[in-house]
Amino acid sequence: MDRNQGNQEEIVTRVRLPHGKEEVMGVIEQRLGGNKMLVSCLDGKTRNCRVPGRLKRELWLRPGDVVIIELWELDKDKGDVIFKYRPNQVEWLKNNGYLKKDMLEF
Repeated sequence: MDRNQGNQEEIVTRVRLPHGKEEVMGVIEQRLGGNKMLVSCLDGKTRNCRVPGRLKRELWLRPGDVVIIELWELDKDKGDVIFKYRPNQVEWLKNNGYLKKDMLEF
């Protein structure tokens, strides 16, 4: 018998948030092939982003996933996807006002 069987809902205690001006939260709009994608960021811009080689096999991304983008130093219209939120973390972000309800509808 599983000891967590009575508690079906997983409780999120910590959720990673963007740090500073160089990281932005966004939602994947479209995959462009390879490791590139269009991401609609919370600051109102749509950016062409990529998955760095070190995370290529760890992050499996689809349109509609909520991610954190690290902006490039020289070109702020491009960035790297560095983190993907799980569904329970996305619910926490919505409930605490970090994400708008209509942001996830594509």
